[in-house]
Amino acid sequence: MPDVTRDSDAIMNAASRSLAVQRAGGFHRRKGTLSIGKGSAEIKARHAANKLARIVAATAAILVSAMVVGLVIDGIGFAGIMLTGLAICAAVFGFGFLPRLKVPRRADLNRGDARQLVGRTELWLESQRPALPPPAVTLVDQIGLQLDALGVQLQHVDPAHPATHEVRQLVGETLPEMVDAYRRIPPHLRKEANAGKTPDEQIVESLGKISTEIDSVTRQLASGALDDLAIKTRYLDYKYGSEDVKAGG
Repeated sequence: MPDVTRDSDAIMNAASRSLAVQRAGGFHRRKGTLSIGKGSAEIKARHAANKLARIVAATAAILVSAMVVGLVIDGIGFAGIMLTGLAICAAVFGFGFLPRLKVPRRADLNRGDARQLVGRTELWLESQRPALPPPAVTLVDQIGLQLDALGVQLQHVDPAHPATHEVRQLVGETLPEMVDAYRRIPPHLRKEANAGKTPDEQIVESLGKISTEIDSVTRQLASGALDDLAIKTRYLDYKYGSEDVKAGG
């Protein structure tokens, strides 16, 4: 009678090697895409954990099926072990690459609680980095860290408070609108001056204002100064900046 235990050990070794390859390659390569904040990093981690759970479940199902077949037909033999190993590899690589993490739509950024707002905005901003000039990318990375701190403070503020509404508009609407306005400009026009500044310079200046405002708001929330909270430049400077960027095209 064929040794089912030996067959099972061979299958388990194949499964372990496949999972090791996926973790060392697929999942590790994804770490090359750095997160700009904890919010987006948590979203990616949950997505990776869900993938790993599906891989483990699929691998377990394949192993159990192979063992059952082996017991029924008195062993699956070398060919059966190879087929089982290939099935495991297919499951590992299939679930390892699909489904891909979806970038939130701009319309969805402002939905949910403060933690979701921060995570989605950070993830969305990360996807915009390739289209931005280097100084703006640096600011986006800085804003990501600031959003983490802001999200912590917002968790302690009544969602119905006017200050929360103002902050959500700043982060979930004005900030992405500014980036979108810049991206609508054809790349070959982004370095042409308009009203004394190029769109590249304007987006950097506008993101700098956003960064300063987020820091100011976070400090006010941390000190409990809700009644004194005011987004000083609010829509005037930001809308003006966005229109400048648009005009640059």
